[in-house]
Amino acid sequence: MQLFFKQFGEDLKKNIPGFIAVTITEVRTGIVYYSQSEDPNYDSELSSSFCVEIVRAKMNSIIATNLKYQKIDTIIINLTSQIHLIDVSDNGKYFIYLTLNDNKNFNLGITKLRLNRYKQEIKLVQQKKK
Repeated sequence: MQLFFKQFGEDLKKNIPGFIAVTITEVRTGIVYYSQSEDPNYDSELSSSFCVEIVRAKMNSIIATNLKYQKIDTIIINLTSQIHLIDVSDNGKYFIYLTLNDNKNFNLGITKLRLNRYKQEIKLVQQKKK
């Protein structure tokens, strides 16, 4: 699984303009399965621990407001010079947290397609592991 995550991180770094960091984190426990940062001053694991709380709060909000058939797909946070994408798996068990420089080359559609492909691949790897 670690080799898969390493390839995943390298692919994102190479193919997503403005790549800063990525983590894959379990929602229930907050355990980080994988982390990679190109900026030595940016602690992607620490940032991901706060994102867990954002995801949990939104999941609780969905339950509390009786939105039974809704699930989180992507949470986008735009900072002054960065874009943070929290892309939650279909089963809600983990999320991919991607941090990017906000530049003119960023394309949300292409980034989402790539993340969706990886979510499917992670799902298959997890099923094989069982």
